Amino acid sequence: MSLNVSRDPLRENYREAFVTNPARAEYLADGKVALLCIDMQYLDAAEGWGLFADPDTSGVPEEGRKYYFDRLRSVVLPGVRRLQDAFRGNELEVIHCRICALTQDGRDRSAGHRRLHLLAAKGSKEAEFLEEIAPVGDEIIIDKTASGVFSSTNLHYVLGNLGIRSLYICGVYTNECVETTARDACDLGYFVAVVDDACATVTPALHGASLACLRDRYARVCTVDEAMHDLNQLLGPDRGSSEHLPE
Repeated sequence: MSLNVSRDPLRENYREAFVTNPARAEYLADGKVALLCIDMQYLDAAEGWGLFADPDTSGVPEEGRKYYFDRLRSVVLPGVRRLQDAFRGNELEVIHCRICALTQDGRDRSAGHRRLHLLAAKGSKEAEFLEEIAPVGDEIIIDKTASGVFSSTNLHYVLGNLGIRSLYICGVYTNECVETTARDACDLGYFVAVVDDACATVTPALHGASLACLRDRYARVCTVDEAMHDLNQLLGPDRGSSEHLPE
């Protein structure tokens, strides 16, 4: 018996459980959904700041930096802003997660962040959100010092208090903090959608590989337009609709 290595033998099992499950549509129709924006800050998403203050020591070659920042400017930031405006317009939660230590010297950081010399101190420029997609009003800000926001903060508790059961995730890096958050969210019982063109990392190969691992396993991978369609379809005049989300 030969195994077809090009086909995921468990794809349909996972799709039925996490992607096409009717509960996803029901939670969206009931407003039990939030937009999670990951690490859209000066530390790792602004040219000339934070990790990219010195291009020669960033670890990312010039080609990778150009790809990353071109994608951020032309695709990701406009996409994230569209999502934020849509969620705000439907009175849904927009939650901002960022890397930010509790202390100026970062002594509270995770061991991993200390080993990476990764520090965004409270009140620093590196901890600031990019202006185009910064929090508005009293939107919730979650500070973390690890790749996964669920493992290092009280986000799960906060979402429980808000009644949130489904998440749309965007931000950077796709293959690090975004992917870790998506996997953890799925394990905790949330229905997850990762928005492809509202995420970025430093090479297209890493971005694609990360989404390939998440797709139809831990998350529904969609585009900004598809996410907007979800909101328009299920949060329009018939807010209580429970029809299925598009596959």
